[in-house]
Amino acid sequence: MRQIRVHGPDDVRLDRVDPPRPGPRDAVVRVGACGICGSDLSYIHMGGLTGAPMCLGHEVAGIVDWVGDEVPGVAVGDRVIVYPTAPDGTSIGSGADEGGLTDALLVRDAAAGGRLFAVPAGMPLAHAALGEPLGIGMQAVNQADVAPGDSVAVFGCGPIGLMAVATLLYRGIHEVVAVDLSPTRRALAERLGAQAVLDPATDDVWAELARLHGTAPFRFGPTPATDAYIEASGAPSVIGDVIRHGRVDGRMAVVALHFTPVATDYLTLLMKQFTIRGSIEYPPRFEDAVELLARRDLSDLVTHRFDLDDFHAGLALLEGSKDCGKVMITMGVE
Repeated sequence: MRQIRVHGPDDVRLDRVDPPRPGPRDAVVRVGACGICGSDLSYIHMGGLTGAPMCLGHEVAGIVDWVGDEVPGVAVGDRVIVYPTAPDGTSIGSGADEGGLTDALLVRDAAAGGRLFAVPAGMPLAHAALGEPLGIGMQAVNQADVAPGDSVAVFGCGPIGLMAVATLLYRGIHEVVAVDLSPTRRALAERLGAQAVLDPATDDVWAELARLHGTAPFRFGPTPATDAYIEASGAPSVIGDVIRHGRVDGRMAVVALHFTPVATDYLTLLMKQFTIRGSIEYPPRFEDAVELLARRDLSDLVTHRFDLDDFHAGLALLEGSKDCGKVMITMGVE
């Protein structure tokens, strides 16, 4: 069968590998769709996380093809979203021996539960595969500690930022401003229902936030009254800008990957009693993401689809212009 694997820095290949060899506590999923994630690009540039070729792909939906005798509540033919993290902490496509950019995915220890979630009825698998990035965006909202009546700015409207926007609106938080350089991504945020979308290359972001959300007092002059920020852009300047311009008692969840240290003005952080929290996990109850997916049509966020054989074309799009939503790899299974 086929499997996307990283062999070294910037060396990613579609390999032929042996089919899975599952045990009684495992399941095998015939993959229907798997998204390409920004972290996949990072793994490719790094040369992977392991010494051996590293399997890629963690945003997976498919059809159960085989079930071990000790796995309860799962049957061959079930359409499922795969939760990538195993009970031992290893994660599909992120250092484990398995990756979802393949024809058939071994899901280890499915018997432990919480690994396979039913796809909502009638939902295409390419839409269902949004469940994993939706979980990441949802947890960023959790970490930002927001509630209806709060105002929020989301920096970066790639798939994770867009999932955060969708979660905020779903939870009744309507004052949501989305900031991104990409016209396509701004348009997607606008279609989701963002209060406003801003282009940091041409718009005065901080003046616009003050206009939209009002101002809050600070000893050195008023700031935008925006209550919370979600940093999903990965741009090093954003963290410092938010601390500099954010309100007293503001907060920020950082969900973007920053691989190099970012200078931080701790004196301003102290004076504003500003809170910064990291976010890399899923919500404690992953079903929350699946339920949102069932209740809100997010299929527009999948802007490009490629066959597994055309993986490198999808990779080039995501790494080139970045003027896209979710890039989905499909395997012809529905």
